[in-house]
Formats: sequence, C-alpha cells, structure tokens
Amino acid sequence: MRLSKAWTVASKDFKTFTKRKSILYSIIYFEVIVSICVPFIIRFIASKPSGAAILPTFINAFSFLYVIGASLLPVGIASYSLIGEKVQKSLEPLLATPTTDEEILAGKSIAAFLPAICANCVGALIFIVLVDLFTYSTLKYIYFPNWDIVIVLFLLAPLSCILSVGYNVLISSRANDVRTAQQLGTLIILPFGAVYFLSEFNVLTLTTNNMLIMAAVLVVIDVIVFYLVKATFQREEILTKWK
Repeated sequence: MRLSKAWTVASKDFKTFTKRKSILYSIIYFEVIVSICVPFIIRFIASKPSGAAILPTFINAFSFLYVIGASLLPVGIASYSLIGEKVQKSLEPLLATPTTDEEILAGKSIAAFLPAICANCVGALIFIVLVDLFTYSTLKYIYFPNWDIVIVLFLLAPLSCILSVGYNVLISSRANDVRTAQQLGTLIILPFGAVYFLSEFNVLTLTTNNMLIMAAVLVVIDVIVFYLVKATFQREEILTKWK
C-alpha cells in the first residue's frame, strides 16, 4: 500500500468535510459541552461537604466521555465518506483510478480519524486544566495528569475512534442513502454509553485494570472490523450495484 496515495484520498476528503458546516459544528458543540460545561458540574460537586470523597468517581466517569466522543465525532465524516462520493458522483472516477482498495480505505479512515482525535485532545486539555483549577481547593492536590486520563486519551479513545471509523466506513460502503448511513453509524456509541452510565451508578468502576481490559477487547474488535471492511469493500460490486 502506498501511503502517498492514501494521503491524497484523505486530503481530498479534508477539503470536502471542511465545507460541511454541520460536521464542524457537531465537533465544536461536543467539545464545548464536555470540555467547558462538565468541569462546572464537577465544580458544583466539589463544593458539597462530601465532595472530596466522591470527586474521583465522578471525574473518572466524566473523563470517559472522551472515549464516547472519539467514537461519536468520526461518524459524520466516516459515514459520509463513500456514500457521499456517490451522491456527488465522484465515486466512480475514484474507483476507476489505479488506487487500490486498501489505499482508498486507508485514506477515508485517515480523513475521519485525524480530525476526531485532534479535536478530542484539544478538548481534553481544556477539561484537564479546568478540573484541576476547580478541584484543587477540595482535593488539596492536582488531580490531573494521572494514569487513568493517559489510558483514556491515548489508548481507549484512539481504539474507539478506530472502531467507529471502520464501522462507519463499512456502513457507508453498503448504504444507499446518506441519512441512513449516519443513523446507523451513531449506533456505535451505544456500548460506550452503556459503560459510562454503569460507571456513574457504580456498577462498573473505571479502574486502571478495567480500562486496560476494555482496551484489549477493543483491539480484538478493531482487528475483526478491519478485516470485515477489507473483505466487504468490492469496487466492482459498488460500481455495478450503486446505480
């Protein structure tokens, strides 16, 4: 696989998606809500008499929102990646080029992965700074950085983003309608949302060991989805059936 060809495909998608304001706004809205609004909720919890005892649980649970975000933010881009090309009538010329299936899929994946992860990291930095500012007087120590946030941002979030990208590219390659592809694509957040709510109700604790187990499971699922996408992406079938 030639990375230069994959990057060419990705670069074209970057230009396309920057013109789609709905995608840009969805990324901005999510980061503003999680990175700025959530720390103020944590500040309110910190002001309670029992704040010092319950803060770590809530902070860890809220930090997991960045795993959910990493699975949600690529949906608009990845689900549009192939079906959008079809709508714009640019898919056939792309598939007719000497670019291989692997290079096309890699380019589409890069175009969805990088914006989501970059936005997630910028938002997380704001979140970390605000949480430390709002909780220091209660906890008497700087909560972040710690190993839990490192695992969330640099292990779980990228793995969930890769899963979301693969799943949504798969959906986009099989769907015939943009709206249907996006609606099906958002289902990827359900398992991550379930983990979040379980952690909020102390059914599942987001300890370092538990998060590492989740990461291992995600690695296995990512590999399975990768081979599914590779096996089901058939340019000849797409060209003949998407008429």
